[in-house]
Amino acid sequence: MNVAAILMFLIFVAATLGITYWAAQRTKTAKDFYTAGGGITGFQNGLAISGDYMSAASFLGISALVYTSGYDGLIYSIGFLVGWPVILFLIAERLRNLGKYTFADVASYRLSQTPIRTLSAFGALATVILYLIAQLVGAGQLIQLLFGLPYWMAVVIVGALMILYVTFGGMLATTWVQIIKAILLLSGATFIALGVLYSFDFSFEKMFTEAIKVSGEAIMAPGGLVNNWFDAISLGIALMFGTAGLPHILMRFFTVADAKEARKSVFFATGFIGYFYILTFIIGFGAIVLISKNPEYLTGEGGLIGGNNMAAIHLSHAIGGDIFLGFISAVAFATILAVVSGLTLAGASAVSHDLYANVFRRGKVNEAQEMKISKIATVVLGMIAIGLGIAFEKQNIAFMVGLAFAIAASANFPVLFLSMYWSKLTTRGAFIGGGLGLLTAVVLVVIGPIVWVAILGNEEAIFGSKYPALISVTVAFVGIWLFSILDNSKRAEQDRAAFEAQDIRCQTGIGAEGAVTH
Repeated sequence: MNVAAILMFLIFVAATLGITYWAAQRTKTAKDFYTAGGGITGFQNGLAISGDYMSAASFLGISALVYTSGYDGLIYSIGFLVGWPVILFLIAERLRNLGKYTFADVASYRLSQTPIRTLSAFGALATVILYLIAQLVGAGQLIQLLFGLPYWMAVVIVGALMILYVTFGGMLATTWVQIIKAILLLSGATFIALGVLYSFDFSFEKMFTEAIKVSGEAIMAPGGLVNNWFDAISLGIALMFGTAGLPHILMRFFTVADAKEARKSVFFATGFIGYFYILTFIIGFGAIVLISKNPEYLTGEGGLIGGNNMAAIHLSHAIGGDIFLGFISAVAFATILAVVSGLTLAGASAVSHDLYANVFRRGKVNEAQEMKISKIATVVLGMIAIGLGIAFEKQNIAFMVGLAFAIAASANFPVLFLSMYWSKLTTRGAFIGGGLGLLTAVVLVVIGPIVWVAILGNEEAIFGSKYPALISVTVAFVGIWLFSILDNSKRAEQDRAAFEAQDIRCQTGIGAEGAVTH
């Protein structure tokens, strides 16, 4: 049992519970709960977005993919990053000008509320639950490794803390937990990367040469992880457009004062995230050389103690000993807590704001009722995530997040994007096309190799690829286009007629919350 790690864990948990208590005193209205009152600056929000985005899947999962697959691990690093220009140039400003609390506010702005909010809420919940599973798997393996606790107990502890943060502190607590965690993670990852480079006299060539000696030349060649054109394009589409459909990321744009601060947020976030993904690549290759043949970190069968997801954690011990292992473990734990808090808040707001307040009660609801439902939804979501986190114990967590991105790219992004940019979009087209995208993505994930074979124990998968996005995103866009073009209903005329007014607000911000009108 690592005493330094346990001490740092306890300090971090105490500090974040302190933040939650402080935030709870300031969280009085629904706006405070969902968007921290809109009072976060662009720089703070940029840090918080990067804190939300640099998840356990990024830190533990991508370094593990580079550790096992070498060069191909870069696909995830680059893929996760290239979604940000899409958000910067196409989405952030318009989203802030149109929305209030969730991206469903934007998708349903000129369309019929009930069907579009229902679809958006289900897309958000499917994404959130898959993403939550990945974080809890990482947390369970991490605490199991350090404390010697059973895996299920570790997952329950993290789930309980996450429910506490969101229920009492709302977005304000979540934001500050994310900011602190982003600073800690960037510092910790920088230190590991510098330690690795120091071992090779700051020569990348030397590091890669040593990695080839350990694992063979295949480690520097493509094809270790993705070995055909379909998987490569499909994974790329999921990671690029999935980012722009993640409910917990899109929700962060409502925490700033106006569209200008929203743009600044993305600018800072892209810088922090890009820098971080370069570090994960160095960490993965460092782990190949420094720990893959070191018996101290291996089980009897030659695998890593705690599984491949723990490559970065073992590497921190190889570089900085027990104290640094303690720090990095606490940072990884902080990473998981910050991300699950943001995810749970996004999931709870989909239930309370989109489904309960706007679909079931048709807007006839007071803030106190809406916040009460949000807190109940937080507890229920937390319990579902804990149960599924225990069931998915053996999966690579970066891969699990890849599935969440595939669903976000298929269900959320097409409807959101076309509602802002295509004047001929109708409610029927958005609902049927978006629904088909969501259904296709979920079905292909279930009948694909991961769920059908690895979890349900069948011999062979019905759908051969692990990556469904190429098919499901195409189905969504074609479905939305086709059913909108064929729609001649009265509602369709209203939807098209309302585009011009929406477009003016999109671009000028006139009428938006917190907008300055000249």
